Amino acid sequence: MHSNGSLIMDSVECLLANTPLFNSLPAEEWSRLARAMTVIELPAGTVLFREGDPSDHFYIVLAGDVEIVKAFGTPEELVLGVRDAGDFIGEMGLLNQDRLRTATVRTRKGTRCLQIPSGEFNALLSRFPAMVCQMASVLSARTTLAENDTIRALREKNLELRQAYEELRAAQAQLVEKEKLEHELQLAREIQRGLLPAHLPYWAGYDFGALMVPARAVGGDFFSVFAVDEERMALVVGDVMGKGVPAALFMAQTHALLRAIACADLSPGETLRQVNRLLLKMNGKELFVTLVYGILQNRTGVFEYARAGHELPLLRSQAGQIRFAPAGEGMPLGILDDLVLDENHLILSPGESLLLYSDGVTDGSDGAGHYFGPEGLMGAMRNASNQSAQLICQSVLQAATDFQGSEPQFDDITMLAVRRE
Repeated sequence: MHSNGSLIMDSVECLLANTPLFNSLPAEEWSRLARAMTVIELPAGTVLFREGDPSDHFYIVLAGDVEIVKAFGTPEELVLGVRDAGDFIGEMGLLNQDRLRTATVRTRKGTRCLQIPSGEFNALLSRFPAMVCQMASVLSARTTLAENDTIRALREKNLELRQAYEELRAAQAQLVEKEKLEHELQLAREIQRGLLPAHLPYWAGYDFGALMVPARAVGGDFFSVFAVDEERMALVVGDVMGKGVPAALFMAQTHALLRAIACADLSPGETLRQVNRLLLKMNGKELFVTLVYGILQNRTGVFEYARAGHELPLLRSQAGQIRFAPAGEGMPLGILDDLVLDENHLILSPGESLLLYSDGVTDGSDGAGHYFGPEGLMGAMRNASNQSAQLICQSVLQAATDFQGSEPQFDDITMLAVRRE
């Protein structure tokens, strides 16, 4: 903070008191933040940060407004939204595993911002965890707004294409519109991939593997692996009802909420209950998501998990014995407030492998009414021998693909495997 005296400090504290994200904090926190932050003035057209930059600050817009831009400076440049006074920016890079900016931010006119170092902001979230839920609600509202805008834009383009086809006019215009739609789907695919782990973590004594094959350009499946602390790793695989853009956007909502809420102090079941409560407030499309989320302990191999209407985890012993985890009752997230979950645990012993997966693996059909099913999955796991976790996923995918033959892929396929060494 520039040393311009107590007058500037009082001014910044007043700004914080009138900023929605901070106005519920105690007054002493305003003073603490005022000492750590900087007020910056940005002329119109200034790039605050670029997509791919390291995330080292969090920002609050005090006056003016900024644009959120993908593919900045290229012919494919796309403005995803505008943030006005009172909005916060720069949060996605702080939440992502690689801590890189996911978009470029550019001022539309003269803008004043509060700049907060990432370390100070993370410490603030640790002291006031309720702010995480407040941020998650804002992020989900932004995702919902983006969903509505995308669906509306796609409907408008589809109408234009139908009219052009029926009237046999403007053939070139149809091609242009088709290219724009494909480009937007490509951007959606890239955004979705950006939500998934770019690299699986290294964890002493364990080997991780994963893959995802969407049935369309974008899908509703997701997986994640992230450290809760030095001794515990979180694993999750989810599957949103439906396919395409709506399912992908609902997937992004669920993924963002789960990453924001998950912490060492909450059990997997309580984490999913909090995610469910927020989804019910924001779910205007009546979508739902099944998932299994659990925390693996490094030293003991205990995997404590909660299953929300999802497929049963599958275990393979070093000797090739296959078994499903015990089955309990559970329902998907996004349907009822009184959520019933299958909360259980299992032990992953040395030499054993655990597979979490979506129903796209078992629902594959050969076209003659036969399904790959749990039996096919168990056989594929049995034949996987004592391979690495990544090879286990690839072997199961190959077995399911061979069974399906020339039949088209009906559903997204997602797998997450972990092998204890």
